[in-house]
Amino acid sequence: MAENEDVLQLKSPTSRHVDIGDAGYTKGLKRRHMHMIAIGGSIGTGLFLGASGRMELAGPSLAIVYIVCGAFAFFVVRALGELVMYRPSSGAFVSYAREFMGEKGAYTVGWLYFLNWSTTVVADITAVALYVHFWSMFVAFPQWVLALIALAIVVAMNVISVKVFGEMEYWFALIKVGAIVLFGIIGIFLIVTGTEIDGHTPGIALIADNGGLFPMGIAPMFIIALGVVFAFGGTELVGVAAGESENPRAVIPKAVNSIMWRIILFYAGSVVLFTLLMPWTAYSAGESPFVTVMNAIGIPGAGDIMNVVVLTAAMSSLNAGLYATGRTLRSMAMAGTGPKFARRLNKAGVPYGGILITASIGVAGVILNFFVPERAFEIVLNLAGIGIVGTWMSIMICHWLFLRKVKRGEVERPTFRLPLAPVTNIVTLVFLVMVVVLMAMDANVGRLTLAVFALIVVALIIGWFVIRDRINPDAMIELGDASDLPAGEESRE
Repeated sequence: MAENEDVLQLKSPTSRHVDIGDAGYTKGLKRRHMHMIAIGGSIGTGLFLGASGRMELAGPSLAIVYIVCGAFAFFVVRALGELVMYRPSSGAFVSYAREFMGEKGAYTVGWLYFLNWSTTVVADITAVALYVHFWSMFVAFPQWVLALIALAIVVAMNVISVKVFGEMEYWFALIKVGAIVLFGIIGIFLIVTGTEIDGHTPGIALIADNGGLFPMGIAPMFIIALGVVFAFGGTELVGVAAGESENPRAVIPKAVNSIMWRIILFYAGSVVLFTLLMPWTAYSAGESPFVTVMNAIGIPGAGDIMNVVVLTAAMSSLNAGLYATGRTLRSMAMAGTGPKFARRLNKAGVPYGGILITASIGVAGVILNFFVPERAFEIVLNLAGIGIVGTWMSIMICHWLFLRKVKRGEVERPTFRLPLAPVTNIVTLVFLVMVVVLMAMDANVGRLTLAVFALIVVALIIGWFVIRDRINPDAMIELGDASDLPAGEESRE
């Protein structure tokens, strides 16, 4: 009975649907948490570590790729924001897929999102180990040991309460943003003053004298698109967190609308600075470009400070991944399409079952770090990218189906909307399909990743036939009229 009451409390004025997977959570995330989750969600290992490897392939043109992919990321999160305004849910993509695509859609979306974040967790603990190895005192520790320690720390903090998660993300995001802004100020000062860095004078000549904007041609820009999409994985986290925030409808519009300028400033802006401060050939995969620059400047301790910052970014992404998958798996478990263990909540309302399941995948990542430490990050980065593409496609499809219901007069559309929909839905879906197709052009890791993903698809199909008879038909409840709600619910919302 108490659980059903919890579900009813999540009723919105525009939606007649409630998801039983939303029962039991606390509204522990405040406005400041939500804003920093939105900011921090788009700044992670994709920028702090992945940018070096991408620049090796595409040079300065990486900035253009960031802007183009960032525009589509904005469309996706804007569509998600509209769905959140319609009906906030901790199940987010799974819950919306359940309402608009049915349980089979929710099952597919849920496991794709789990693939995204579980592999991202592996990427994050790998990144943490790489960052810690920056300091000579830790070189003696095997990469897999450092990865395991990082995983254990963040799991322990994540299961305490959603407030602890919110505070961790708040300070992690604050450190990341503060560091990028400070780096930008230092970089601009060095360019304006013409201060030499590692024998090079900063300025546009460093781009012109090293192959120009497209030193490797146009093709690498398309090939690295999947990795760039991975860099923006986490922007959708604000949609998951909305279900546990105090007043999501007041926070979501501002948080979503700020995404585009953050991408331009933080991602494209950083790449432009990197290539103006040093030749793009000075950056190499395995070391953060921020650390490369700060070490070259020669300021005592600058490299160490930036390494702490990028370490924070990886821990933040790891923290977010455990949070997101815990909620996603619980939504699926309550519907019968996920492991029963994922239903479990502790006294603080944290779905520790789903968090521990994701952590077990992290342990598999520790094993990967043991056997192939030099390729662990690259392999999982591509798999996570496919998971993100699948999740983003599901968001655009759900939003499109939502618009069709609006057109039929079955649901009410919020005033906060995806511009030019459904045209933006179609264009974004075409772009995401192209990203996967272009990935096949990569004869090395790209094709191997697609082959592994094909096996995952087969596993999903088999899994559906195994669990389809266990599905809970009451996972999504459609209410009748306002009399079904607890007294005062309409006015409070």
